[in-house]
Amino acid sequence: MAEAELDGTSTDWVPAACTLPTVEQPVRLAEFDELLATAVRSVYRAEPARLCLEFDPDPEVAARVAELMVRESGCCSFFAFALSMADHRLRWDVTVPTERVRVLDALTARALAGGNRG
Repeated sequence: MAEAELDGTSTDWVPAACTLPTVEQPVRLAEFDELLATAVRSVYRAEPARLCLEFDPDPEVAARVAELMVRESGCCSFFAFALSMADHRLRWDVTVPTERVRVLDALTARALAGGNRG
């Protein structure tokens, strides 16, 4: 993946291991972007292969994150997801194997850009 792909303007960064049909990838990306643009409170890398996203501690947001997490696990089995709630913080940890860190880099860039809204 080239650095230019991290800007979020294409789905070229989606790895070949993803089994989501190509035609559906922009739709899924839009779902991620909408969630990232509307509910993320903070974004940080706990380690190179783990991204931590904190969201508004809202039941509807938690349901959206959980639903997206389950669907994404079905097509990109290399992701490991953990959703937790503590101290009024809803946290979504996204972990990948070392060889998939570039995918996590792209997701991090999208999250930091607020779902690439601007």
